[in-house]
Amino acid sequence: MSDQHFGKNSPAASARKNTKSDKLRGAASQAFSQAPDMTWDAGEKTKRAAGHTASTVTDNVKELLDRQLAAGATMVGQFASSIRLAADDLDRKAPMLRRLVRGFANSVDGYADGLQEKTVEQLARSASDFTQRQPALVFGLAALAGFLALRTLKNTGSSAAPPIQDTGRDNG
Repeated sequence: MSDQHFGKNSPAASARKNTKSDKLRGAASQAFSQAPDMTWDAGEKTKRAAGHTASTVTDNVKELLDRQLAAGATMVGQFASSIRLAADDLDRKAPMLRRLVRGFANSVDGYADGLQEKTVEQLARSASDFTQRQPALVFGLAALAGFLALRTLKNTGSSAAPPIQDTGRDNG
């Protein structure tokens, strides 16, 4: 056998090995250079999908709240009708009081009509505007509501369970 080298140590095999290594390094380098772009694209797609989902959920919740607001406005209108019936009943017995009650019924009915035409967003904006115009009144009403809630809870808690009385006898 002469100077021929077969197998792994031959110059041809070494050149092929270097070519495969170079191709492999090139492919890996290309993959690593594309990774940030692919990550960014995936992040953008995720953001768009999350934004779309949040928008859909928000729209559905707003629609549900608008329907509930309309139902509440209908209830307020029914309350105004009940107040009118009470005013009619007062017509014979107390005509002065009847006018006061009927005026209150008209105010409640106007409030119901105003609610019927508003969305939840408009109602929230109106409440925010009112709070900015009358912060002392809003604070006072909140304090009053808190006081009444505390008194109600305190009275409910004390009457819920009668105190245990010690008879002074030892049952042992």
